[in-house]
Amino acid sequence: MSDDQKNSTQNNAALNGAESLVQTLLNNGVEVCFTNPGTSEMHFVAALDHIPGMRSVLALQEGVATGAADGYYRMAGKPASTLLHLGPGLANGLSNLHNAKKAGSGVVNIIGEHASTHIELDAPLTSDINGIAQPVSHWVRTSPLAQTVGKDAAEAVQAAMIPPGQIASLILPSDTAWNAGGAVQDALETPKPTAFDESALEQAAKALDGPESLLLLGGAALSESNLEVAGRIAAETGCKLLSEWANARMERGAGRVAVGRVPYPIDIALEALKPYKRIVLVGARAPIGFFAYPGKPAVLTREGADIVTLADAGADLTAALSALCHATGAEQTPPAHVAKAALPERPTGPINLDSLAALIARAIPDNAIIVDESVTTGRAFSPVTKGAPKHTWLNNCGGSIGYGMPVAIGAAIACPDRKVMALTGDGSAMYTVQALWTMARENLDITVLIFANQSYQILRGELTNVGVQNPGPRAIDMLSLDRPTLDWVHMARSMGVEASRVTDCTQLENAMADGLESNGPNLIEVML
Repeated sequence: MSDDQKNSTQNNAALNGAESLVQTLLNNGVEVCFTNPGTSEMHFVAALDHIPGMRSVLALQEGVATGAADGYYRMAGKPASTLLHLGPGLANGLSNLHNAKKAGSGVVNIIGEHASTHIELDAPLTSDINGIAQPVSHWVRTSPLAQTVGKDAAEAVQAAMIPPGQIASLILPSDTAWNAGGAVQDALETPKPTAFDESALEQAAKALDGPESLLLLGGAALSESNLEVAGRIAAETGCKLLSEWANARMERGAGRVAVGRVPYPIDIALEALKPYKRIVLVGARAPIGFFAYPGKPAVLTREGADIVTLADAGADLTAALSALCHATGAEQTPPAHVAKAALPERPTGPINLDSLAALIARAIPDNAIIVDESVTTGRAFSPVTKGAPKHTWLNNCGGSIGYGMPVAIGAAIACPDRKVMALTGDGSAMYTVQALWTMARENLDITVLIFANQSYQILRGELTNVGVQNPGPRAIDMLSLDRPTLDWVHMARSMGVEASRVTDCTQLENAMADGLESNGPNLIEVML
């Protein structure tokens, strides 16, 4: 803590509620606030001037703020806060709070509220903030007094840190913020992971025996060190390794144990999981379909498969894998499936899905962070990128689109020394296009690839999956983005981001090299 922060803490008697809230957040390790404030939050905004130490990042739409907080937690391992304006502001951010909740990210939402005397007047912006927050939060509280808002804030941070991470929403009435008497709270104890199920250890060890057995990984089991342990278990037992389809964070690249993902398309997933009679879960859930489809099963594992849950996502996954490694006698066994450094050959000519995957694999810098919202375009990325330089891969765990560019903002702020690549479709990116402005304002080192197929391509496939064999022109029109055509180069430049459009492999290779060489944001519109 700086001297200025200590002095602020020592002068609690002079603090209002908002100032004690900001100082308490800092004391509890929250150093970044992604914000889109309104009138009710002005005392919090003013407190940012009076209390040094908080980095405040302005977003032009609340979904950008909440998505950035998600990305920040994934990479920093500690929560940021958001500052949202009343119920409607929170509602604008719900989509990416849903994604953050599914990813197990810790977020502290500070949500402004009318003064207690004003709520009964039913002013135009009055709403049921508690009711809006509950579905996307693990912890919700209204702080009624300046004297107790510091305590409430510390408990919010503590709740957000419950493994793997939780959404904590603190509702801040404006009179709580402006009233004097704020009391700063020191840091509370950081929650620890729960214990894994030791009673299931012997059964799990016996289940992993040969190619008909699967060790399915998720959450913190996908760290570099834990993947190495899983590789040892696979080498010793002959079991196969897979991860969930969507992972909050996976360490990948040459020299690391490579793990495939359960496929997204339901027919391919059913085929991929059919061989496994015994499945052990460490940080993962038993595989299910993303949606229900007529005449197709929702459970993706074979009928009668024996599934053993050794540890859920909130458990100590390092301890679980270590114990499983010992129980299988794999502690001295060299790990299997270690990816060798290998890049695909340089493609030329028009861009297609295979050449796109190859060019991205060749462009990934060492220690890069890849934020993947490529949906249909990106299904070929995983196999060809496993031999790229070491990198971190972030997936959309909640399925609500508009996640990619905001999460890239949070990742870039958490790790300013690392290159960030955001891979997203044109339809998805339009949901949070305002993220480009924040990237430029903060001069973040992010290279954005927009895959411009000028349609909601995934939904064209889903029409077939739900049984619509011959969609008519009206149905097709609802899935098209070409009337009018989106111009990503102009949109990006209007918000201060350098941008280019590419139509062939050579142009894309050069554009990625230029973007990654710079230290600020760049956007590449990839015409498909």
